[in-house]
Amino acid sequence: MNSTSRMVIVLLIVGAVSGLVLALTFKWTEPKINEIAEANQKKAILEVLPKASSYKVMENNDWIFIGYDENGREVGIAFVAEGGGFQGDIKMMVGLDTKEEKLTGMTILSHLETPGLGARIEEDWFKDQFKGKSIKDNFVAKQDIEAITGATISSNAVSNILKKTIPAALKAYKTGGGK
Repeated sequence: MNSTSRMVIVLLIVGAVSGLVLALTFKWTEPKINEIAEANQKKAILEVLPKASSYKVMENNDWIFIGYDENGREVGIAFVAEGGGFQGDIKMMVGLDTKEEKLTGMTILSHLETPGLGARIEEDWFKDQFKGKSIKDNFVAKQDIEAITGATISSNAVSNILKKTIPAALKAYKTGGGK
């Protein structure tokens, strides 16, 4: 056997072993990753629906959650909103008071924005400016939304995601039997 054949065989073995180790690591860590994601989602739902003490997944819409107070009265909906940012997708949890048609909160679940710039969409001052906004708001950065200096694209992305997903969530909620 010449050196080229030997090198190919060694590379195949190394590749196969590496692939096996990666697959086993994924299989071993997947349940914990899912458990953490579920806990983070629950925390986000209750964060964007501050009057809620519990929630249920809406029937036929696994991305909409109906929040209830201690007495079992509906206090609003939370939903997953997703769209493109500067460097990748931004995924948010958004809370709505469906009676008053106002935002009750917004939090970032995941993003790939630039650290120190676009990643500032996670800061409280940025997220808090959406609380109490009417769903009829224009959501325009630098007009009715304070944009992040040096990260206008990320600020616009959040605004655009809200503009697109709020009507879709409300429509799904109302056609799905929501109040």
